[in-house]
Amino acid sequence: MAKFITTEELKKKIDGEDDFYLVDVLSAGSYKARHIPVAKNVPNEPGFLEQFEKEIAAPKDAEIIVYCASETCMASQMAADILEKAGYTDVIHYKEGLAGWQNARYKFE
Repeated sequence: MAKFITTEELKKKIDGEDDFYLVDVLSAGSYKARHIPVAKNVPNEPGFLEQFEKEIAAPKDAEIIVYCASETCMASQMAADILEKAGYTDVIHYKEGLAGWQNARYKFE
């Protein structure tokens, strides 16, 4: 089961330039409209794992943070499960997603 991260913890990581991968698992259209700074887009759809491995190319022990729209959106939880089953050992779920980022009044890209 993936660990969780709060909005404030994620903001500190981004500001601190920590070494991690932030992955927006929403559609490409949603990503283009707005996304959290430094995030890459790999939609949670058929072929997610293959696309993740091709585009992100993260080592299996890398810190990977996934998010989607909000706490009620299950796309990022499903993506975290897929990554863990594939052998990624440091998967973190930002369950507050875009809604949490917006509620904290942080800027989007």
